[in-house]
Amino acid sequence: MTIERGLVKTSLGYTHYRALGTGQPVMLFHINQQSSALMVELMTALAAQGFRAVAMDYPSHGHSDPVPGQPGFTDYVTCAIAVMDALGIQTAHAMGEAVGAGVAAHIANSHPDRIKKVVLINCPFSPERGRTAVHVTELKSGLRPEDESGFPLTRTLSFLLDKDPGHAPLHPTQSWMDRVNTAQMEVGRNRWQAVTALAQFAMEDGLKALCQPTLILLGEHFYYATFVDEMLARVRDVRHEILPGGRFCMSWERAEEIAAKAAAFLAG
Repeated sequence: MTIERGLVKTSLGYTHYRALGTGQPVMLFHINQQSSALMVELMTALAAQGFRAVAMDYPSHGHSDPVPGQPGFTDYVTCAIAVMDALGIQTAHAMGEAVGAGVAAHIANSHPDRIKKVVLINCPFSPERGRTAVHVTELKSGLRPEDESGFPLTRTLSFLLDKDPGHAPLHPTQSWMDRVNTAQMEVGRNRWQAVTALAQFAMEDGLKALCQPTLILLGEHFYYATFVDEMLARVRDVRHEILPGGRFCMSWERAEEIAAKAAAFLAG
């Protein structure tokens, strides 16, 4: 199958998307500082399960237009709804990883009539309010190097696994690293927008407000997985699973497994 690509005009410029498959639509939301290019494996796996997967690039990310200032999750959701409308999608499921989990929760909360079920992969929830803001400071302390102008520098696999293994899959490949580096170049100096939007989003309130059936998938070694009990306690209608050997970017590394678990949940 050939992945469809397109641009949708929104209030924040043109939003780029990738789409694949037929059947029930699933809106996919990517990780911080990345793009829909990291969703290709998951899109392929979901399409094989009989779904239509649609993955958009946030404003400033991938091939979407850059935006000045600091957008929030409400802006990301505005673009997502515009993509859905342009593609004739009245209702869909929402699925996202890390920052994307927050976007998925927000679109479900703000447009409950448009979202049927929610899948949160490696949801970045901590009962400690303000933890995400601390996490942003940690990332800026040298884990994401930049030149003197603030433009991101590429990283090698060895650098990432030595300095920041928590933000890598357990078995990253050069293809994965190339796409991560490309995504960094595409977002440029705007690369802190998405994670800053996450820091400004009250994830606890977002989880509590979910009215749709929700599946939470956490990697065994994901740094927020230790808070799984607190996470589950905040969602009304929730199922969950801890994936042994899973860490970050599971939507890429464990695409077929994630798609199979999501398909069983979404079809039920």
